[in-house]
Amino acid sequence: MSLNEFEMYRRDEHVDSYRKDGNVKASTVEGREVRAVPTLDRYITRLPAVAFPALLQSSWEAVAVAFGAGLLNGGPTALVWGSLLCIIGSVALALSLGEMASITPVVGAQYRWTALYAPKRFMSPAFWSLLQGWITVFAWIAVCTQVCFLEGTILQGLIILNVDSYIPKGWHGTLLAWSILALPLLCNIFARKLLAPVEILGGVVHVGLFVTFIIVLVVLSPRSSAAYVFTETNTNLSGYSNGGVSWCIGLLSGAFPLAGFDGVLHMSAEVKDASLRVPQSMALSTLINGVMTWGIIITILFTIGDPVAVSQTPYVYPIIQMLYNATGSKGATTAMMTLVLFIGVVAVFSTLASVSRLTWAFAKDKGLPFSGFFSIVHPKLRIPLNSLLLIATIVMVLNLINIGSTTAFFAILSLNTLALYISYIIPIIFFIIHKIRGFPVPYGPFKLPRGLGLPINFLAVSYAVFISIWLPFPAVVPVNAQTMNYGGPVVGFVLLVALGDWFIGGRKRFTVPVDICNADDEGAQSDSP
Repeated sequence: MSLNEFEMYRRDEHVDSYRKDGNVKASTVEGREVRAVPTLDRYITRLPAVAFPALLQSSWEAVAVAFGAGLLNGGPTALVWGSLLCIIGSVALALSLGEMASITPVVGAQYRWTALYAPKRFMSPAFWSLLQGWITVFAWIAVCTQVCFLEGTILQGLIILNVDSYIPKGWHGTLLAWSILALPLLCNIFARKLLAPVEILGGVVHVGLFVTFIIVLVVLSPRSSAAYVFTETNTNLSGYSNGGVSWCIGLLSGAFPLAGFDGVLHMSAEVKDASLRVPQSMALSTLINGVMTWGIIITILFTIGDPVAVSQTPYVYPIIQMLYNATGSKGATTAMMTLVLFIGVVAVFSTLASVSRLTWAFAKDKGLPFSGFFSIVHPKLRIPLNSLLLIATIVMVLNLINIGSTTAFFAILSLNTLALYISYIIPIIFFIIHKIRGFPVPYGPFKLPRGLGLPINFLAVSYAVFISIWLPFPAVVPVNAQTMNYGGPVVGFVLLVALGDWFIGGRKRFTVPVDICNADDEGAQSDSP
């Protein structure tokens, strides 16, 4: 594929990247303007672009809330040393995707790049692209659902802490999740440009609260020994007879909070100088969040006190118990966890914005049923309103499942991390093949150093495949309906849906521009690193 063809692909994106005002995009036929359609504004600058993926991940907060799974499998060493592996691998993933984002900063991101680099010898690039699109959209819907539910259950834990007579019910969690969704949804519809200042404010709270947690826990909590933190391994608490399996499952506690950095990719149409700022923001936010995640893990392990008592807390999450043990104050504990809730609400704001743009882009390429309806940008609000309302409706419906069956609900939620990692693996593998076959790579302003590009790409894929192997494993054995990990089966179901869509009508309907995206076998030699 020639460099001119890459430029054609860039111009085929869903928005007019070459208009400064971003107000309208003129469609042309043979050079004649035939209609004007609404597009998205570019208003996200450098700082909000960095804060966006950082808050969407909310990595240290997620680890603080969910570290109990790591103690059950592998223990402190899985959390401490496993998280270092996750940081290195996640940064490699962000750098690899960032390099592609700099070449083609498109809203569709992974599914578009899959079409761009997939060799024809491995099925039609459109086939891989459609599968990738379905996986990525479903993954982000599950992410949004999980964040809302997580926030709702944190709120339930605080109610239990403060109201002795409160008895939690499943439907309470659903209503609380809906309430968490409401404000971000309204802001996305009527105040979308609040996203930038809210991201900056959230970033300040994100860092400030991290420092506060560390100070409170270090100053007021009892101390664990260094031997416990850095050398203690628990491989017999979860029922696994193989300690290595248990340890690898435990390190996942450091993997899932560092996923999701690709959320900013789907905002590329609204980021100024996206070819530089989007990849920079992914890499920087992942590195910063990784360091903060490792810091909070070390702090928690040094100040946990009695791990068994903390893990059996009545307040839903062990971190609430730890803060209450440290401060002895329900008010102080509630105040600190309320700030965690605020960061979560900002994360929902960001997630809704990101997944609605991704869905809109996929619909623009006719990857979804009823694509014409979901590909519309509201002319006054300047957002993909129909796609946004679709996502919000699905999230609300999925949270309803929790009332009837928590097992079915968690089965759906188990999709998100595994599907996200699969969405990272596919385009990077095709990008590696593209480089190795010697085709030209017209790098953007964000380029990995010569000689390091392919090694980093290989590291990223190796890490993602390794994590994906362990993600479907159940946390405990023997397995029953409640403890089963349904991530693998649910991802398999999504793939079946995507395959069915392809054979039923998707191969004729899907219009991602792949004809100009495939290097032919006589391609020029690449200058890839």
